[in-house]
Amino acid sequence: MPQYRLDGPEDAPVVVLGPSLGTSMDLWLPQLPALTRAWRVLRYDLPGHGGAPPPDGPFTVEDLADGVAALLGRLGIAAAAYAGVSLGGAVGTALALRAPERVASLVLCCTSPRFGDPGPWRDRAALVRREGVGPVADTAARRWFTKGFTGAGPYVAMLRATDPEGYAGCCDALAAFDATARLGGVTAPTLVIAGAEDGPTPPRGHADRLAAGIPGAELVVIDGAGHLAGAERPEPVTEAITAHLDRTWKGLA
Repeated sequence: MPQYRLDGPEDAPVVVLGPSLGTSMDLWLPQLPALTRAWRVLRYDLPGHGGAPPPDGPFTVEDLADGVAALLGRLGIAAAAYAGVSLGGAVGTALALRAPERVASLVLCCTSPRFGDPGPWRDRAALVRREGVGPVADTAARRWFTKGFTGAGPYVAMLRATDPEGYAGCCDALAAFDATARLGGVTAPTLVIAGAEDGPTPPRGHADRLAAGIPGAELVVIDGAGHLAGAERPEPVTEAITAHLDRTWKGLA
């Protein structure tokens, strides 16, 4: 069972929040106060991230999605909204395709249907298995945030605390992920959020492909935001998410 936490009113509709590679469920702390006013929030950690144990073997993005579906089943949650960042967003796309009855509404933040060529991801996995997470943590702030952002410290600390095999396994999962040809099968009402200055998954070629491929999807681009847009520009990201959920998965009044 994934490492998870529930917050918010027990009788409210559930929103699942998925984190990005190298971060924990605390990535979503800036959004938590607004979301827990009206929704029951279920956060989880990726393998070897946060409080989750390291993986016991290889896994795919689809395996992670199946784990979320199984967790919902064990908790007695028939359907939920799902919002995810980067790898967490890919998990949401896979979940919406594999278990559409579980996903009532979908938010894909700073993510992609395909995260570039597999080679660099496999190279990064090999680096981390060889040298630990230190080398990727040293450069994380530049990958994740715009040049002027001064609040990267807590997020880089999440990466430094990540188990190397958990991080490497997630890199391998990203290398193998490609949902491009299947996006038309997503039936949940979908919001795509992009950081205007996102380096790893820029709006052009990533967010725009999600928005074009998923029927009826809406795209919102957040100015002044990099890859972890919800951390760098929490207010507009939170407003976009809550507005989408208000339309599609109404919380408590």
